[in-house]
Amino acid sequence: MMTPVFSHGDLRLYLLNLLAEGPRHGYDLIQALTERTGGTYTPSAGTIYPRLAKLEEEGLVTKSADGRKTVYSITAAGRDEVHAREGDLHGIEEGLADSVRLIAEEVRGSVREAMKSLRADLAAATRAPTSTPDDAPPASEAPGGDDVRSESRRQLQRADSTLTAFRSSIRADLRTHVARGGELADSVVDDLAVALEGIERDLVRTLRG
Repeated sequence: MMTPVFSHGDLRLYLLNLLAEGPRHGYDLIQALTERTGGTYTPSAGTIYPRLAKLEEEGLVTKSADGRKTVYSITAAGRDEVHAREGDLHGIEEGLADSVRLIAEEVRGSVREAMKSLRADLAAATRAPTSTPDDAPPASEAPGGDDVRSESRRQLQRADSTLTAFRSSIRADLRTHVARGGELADSVVDDLAVALEGIERDLVRTLRG
């Protein structure tokens, strides 16, 4: 995934902007950055706290104790800087929005590729004969009938394994994406549902010959 790269001073400014929305703990700021960047950027404590300390030295934020946690709040001087650099903030927000859109496109692309792979596997699993002509003897009596049944059962097991693996893979990808703070848009899920319905229709047509 694409990781937004904050130019020199951009992260500092974005931290001020987050604090302008209300006081936050350091961990809250890390979580907010993860959410705002669609999971593409999760800064470490070693990245955030030194910058907060610098902002405090500059008189742009203050800190206070909240039990065992430290709460950071923006000062009047900090708000003045945020207002003075609204244009820069707008550019940063646009860059983050582009990153989130790229993530959504990557998720859609992964879903489409998985659909293609699943469709190919299911098509291969249904290539074995499933019916005989009306004048042909029953499969149990036809030459090689047992072989046909055995192959069909083998392909059925293969189809079951393919479906299980696909479900596990997609589920894991989506859960990981959301757990990292990524946005899962309705359109992505809609694409998945439509693709699965298309696969089902193709499979039914194949089975009916």
